[in-house]
Formats: sequence, structure tokens, C-alpha cells
Amino acid sequence: MIAETVCSAVAAAGLGIAAVTAYRKRFLAAARIAAYSLVPLGLVMTGVVDWLADTAFSPTAWAGFAVLGASWLLFASTRAVERRRGGTRKERKEARASARSEAVAPTASAPSLGPGSRQSTRPATAPKADAGDDFSDIEAILKKHGI
Repeated sequence: MIAETVCSAVAAAGLGIAAVTAYRKRFLAAARIAAYSLVPLGLVMTGVVDWLADTAFSPTAWAGFAVLGASWLLFASTRAVERRRGGTRKERKEARASARSEAVAPTASAPSLGPGSRQSTRPATAPKADAGDDFSDIEAILKKHGI
């Protein structure tokens, strides 16, 4: 009963402030204030305030929230362990079976390298550029920017 009265008073005060704001020709702000002030009134009219008051003071409701929290923790921890292990039991079983079927033959000693490797077309030692050329380019850039 008190919660409904407080919410109604807040809504009435908010609508009064919205009216004053609209009188000052700030219609957008007035509409926003009116929207916010009508929320508590709507919550009272739909019965949400009564439900919240009954839930807040009910030990059974809090026990229910605790059970829901424990359920969520169990679910999250099992998902984390499942991801760490690499999937579900069925997926791990299928992966082991496919690994056995794709195993290398016992007579194979080393994997095939395929066609011959490509040789590099660049020379082993690249000719060194004159250090003065590099610094002259940098010096020209710095002079261009006035440094």
C-alpha cells in the first residue's frame, strides 16, 4: 500500500516538473521527463510493485534464486570443463577413432617431402648500399620539414 502511494506521488511530481519544463519551451526535455515519471505509475498499475514486494520479503523466493544460481554455476562449470577437454564424450571418441585410422604405416620412416625444393634466385650476399646515400635521403626529408 505504501509502495503504491510513493510511486503515484513520484509520478505526479514528475508530471508537474514536465509541465514546468514544457512551459519554458523545452518540449523535448519535458516529454522525456514525462516518460520517466510515468514508469512508476505503470509498474503500480500492472502489479509489478506488489509482486516485487512479495518476492523481496519471501524466504522461499530467495531460496529459489539461490537454487537458480547454483544451477547456473553447475552448467557454466561443466561447459568450461567440456571445452577444456575438447568437446563432448562422443566427439572425443570419434576423434580417437579417426586418429587410429589415419595413423602412419609402421614401415614408413619419414614423411615425404614432395617435389624438390626451390632454390633461391637472389644471391647469397647482397651488395651493401653506401651508408652516405641512406643518410642523405633522411637528411633531405628532415630539411623539407624544417627540422
